[in-house]
Amino acid sequence: MTISAEADDAQIVRVGLGERAYDIVIGHGLIAQAGARIAAAFAGTRIAIVTDKNVAAHHLATLEASLAGAGLEHATVAMEPGERTKNFGALQHVVDSVLAARLERGDLVIALGGGVIGDLAGFAAAIVRRGMRFVQMPTSLLAQVDSSVGGKTGINSTHGKNLVGAFHQPSLVLSDTGALDTLPAREFRAGYAEVVKYGLIDRPAFFAWLEKNWAEVFSGGSARTEAIAESCRAKAEVVARDELETGDRALLNLGHTFGHALEAATGYDGARLVHGEGVAIGMALAHRFSARMNLASPDDASRVEAHLKAVGLPCRLDQIQGELPGADGLMDYIRQDKKVSRGALTFILTRGVGQAFVARDVPAAEVRSFLAEQIGR
Repeated sequence: MTISAEADDAQIVRVGLGERAYDIVIGHGLIAQAGARIAAAFAGTRIAIVTDKNVAAHHLATLEASLAGAGLEHATVAMEPGERTKNFGALQHVVDSVLAARLERGDLVIALGGGVIGDLAGFAAAIVRRGMRFVQMPTSLLAQVDSSVGGKTGINSTHGKNLVGAFHQPSLVLSDTGALDTLPAREFRAGYAEVVKYGLIDRPAFFAWLEKNWAEVFSGGSARTEAIAESCRAKAEVVARDELETGDRALLNLGHTFGHALEAATGYDGARLVHGEGVAIGMALAHRFSARMNLASPDDASRVEAHLKAVGLPCRLDQIQGELPGADGLMDYIRQDKKVSRGALTFILTRGVGQAFVARDVPAAEVRSFLAEQIGR
């Protein structure tokens, strides 16, 4: 994995996967530059843009003009926004639209949007004609630092989040930092939870940097670009080592086992809880559970919680609107997690800030007791 700077001040993080290696380009104005970049990398390709209606209102015209200016033919599929779009019906619509546009296997799908669109469009690209190329153009902070990188694609099931999908690496990621200026404040905060995650996994110096510089990350400029680049560097290194999540790539799920259960428990209702908020609560729970199991100091859990509070992220169950299931109900959702193996619970726990590890065979009774305590608070 290498990083370099281009003349236009874009930063490039290379994801090293041999013949399937690709670049993550991070910079301002990349949506307007997309046509020229894609034409240079994929000459003669035809394109299907998959986006959602909210993103389309801000960025679709710019992308379409850029593609047209580069002589690239394209069709557009605009979906409803929100996590509930990650379902079988939406997948079928995208697949049928790509086929109706008569795109061939060597053509290209562009995912223009946040994590929902990236996961949905990427999964469609993975299965149409047994695999098409696709380009991630993430427009949310969460997608720029996490879901657009690493090749995880998929949809949700009534049984849980992201339980149906495939590993399908993009051919290119174009992360336009200017697109983040159109995000609602809540969505930006939610994406920041994934930035924090990288510090808490194995980059304690990065977490300390975020504690000092988070306000500048929120306001934009060089601190924002550096936070995104460092997050991408962290994920690229893990993906290059463990593409299919058979080993330490599971560390990237810090906070997600609890978080995914909470999302499922709220019916993927974005008014109640968005993904990054679930991750924030999940990371706080993981650190508190680690302290409860005498793996880490309670001071570390308090430090993590203090930072999440400082940026306006939730960190406790009672901050979720509406009623939640009891401990037994939450345990049912946790048992549907993809990391469960033959009924044994796997969590990402920690020995301190920046010292996360994969904990296998975590006693279900301990988790249930902990959740019962947290619900009571």
